[in-house]
Order: sequence, then C-alpha cells, then structure tokens
Amino acid sequence: MPESQSQPSAGREAHPGEISYRQARFLAPPGATDILLIRHGESEAAYVDKPFPLVDGHADPELSENGREQAERLAERLAKQPIDALYVTSLRRTAQTAEPLAERLGLTPRAEPDLREVNLGEWEAGRFRKMVADNHPIAERMWAEERWDVIPGAEPADEFTARTSGAIKRIAAAHPDQRIALVTHGGVIAALLAMATASRPFAFLGADNASISRLVITPERWIIRVYNDTAHLEP
Repeated sequence: MPESQSQPSAGREAHPGEISYRQARFLAPPGATDILLIRHGESEAAYVDKPFPLVDGHADPELSENGREQAERLAERLAKQPIDALYVTSLRRTAQTAEPLAERLGLTPRAEPDLREVNLGEWEAGRFRKMVADNHPIAERMWAEERWDVIPGAEPADEFTARTSGAIKRIAAAHPDQRIALVTHGGVIAALLAMATASRPFAFLGADNASISRLVITPERWIIRVYNDTAHLEP
C-alpha cells in the first residue's frame, strides 16, 4: 500500500496546521473472529505391516517424539497470547498437540469432529503415505487434478467442503470479537484458506506440522492474515 504522506521527523512538525494520514496496522472488524489455525505436530511413522488405528474411518496415529517437542514449542510461542478458546478435532494427534498449550492457558479444549482430516478411503490407516512416496498413478492424478476424491472410497470434495466450512462458521458465530486457537489438519487448513481466497483447491496444501496460520472471519468475508508461520520451530 503506498504511503499517503511521509511521516514528519521526531521533534518537529513537517507541515504545521495540516492533517496527516498515517498508515495503520490491521485491526479485526467489530464482530470478527480471529482464528489461529494450527496444524498438529508430526505424527508417528507409518509402516506397511502396522496400519494406524481408525476412528470413524480416519487414521488416528499418535504424535511422534518430534511432534511432542513441536507441541511444546508451540505452547511456548502462544502462552502469552490472548486466546479465549481452544479447539481440537476428534483425532488424538490434535488433542496431544493442544495439551501443552491448554495447560499454559488454563483452557479445556473443545472437540469439533467436523474439522477432522479428509477421509482418504482405501488409502487410510497410513497407506496414503506409501502411495504418494511410490508415485502411484492415482497419486499423480490427485496432484494434477487437486482432488482427494480420485482416491478409491475417499470423501467427495463437496462433502469435505461442506463439513469444514459449516464447522468453522459455527465456531466463528460462537466467538464474535474473540481470538481462538484451533488445532486441526493440513487438508482442513488448505480447504479453509482456499475457500477464503477462491483459489485452487491445493493452493495452501503443505502447511508444516505445528505451524500457525491466521484466518479472520467476519459476517461479510474471510481474511487471511498469516500462512504457515513456523518461527517457533526454528533452531
């Protein structure tokens, strides 16, 4: 944004008697909900002969040792932030990521099952990672078409969009003029930010584990303020 007027030097008025117009930092509009979208920490490795347990058809691995360290660093980063509520999904990697932050903030996490990860059908239980690593033809098609539902049995795109957008709208409606932290999944973050920008479906796919993105939701529009902030994870 261009400057409307150069700022005067300290201690003197550059243009006596004239009205100046300074640039200002972003302020959330009245009634908006400021949402910190946090991807869960790194989960445990997948093995072909040891599939992840399932919860309602979704893979439910625990955090890895590195993921637990990421959760601690996340908590240190956000411990002094003014956060009014903390949400997780129905999958334990989000609850485990939120635990250190909940302890520091004195908040009890609330579960929102509709913000769980996209269902990957026949590629659940950790199989997705192998298929992607092997450059399976369906995986190549998934990246090219930017659709999860090319995977056999995967959740249809319109259903995934409907449940995630419905959940975030419910949360926003419950917290006007508040900031909340929501620990969720990479596919969900990508879907919400794509909706906010009317961009390609996978444009925001790739948020790092334990990263912070920021979405401000108003009655009129959704505003992205931050994407994939990992400063707290750097050496």
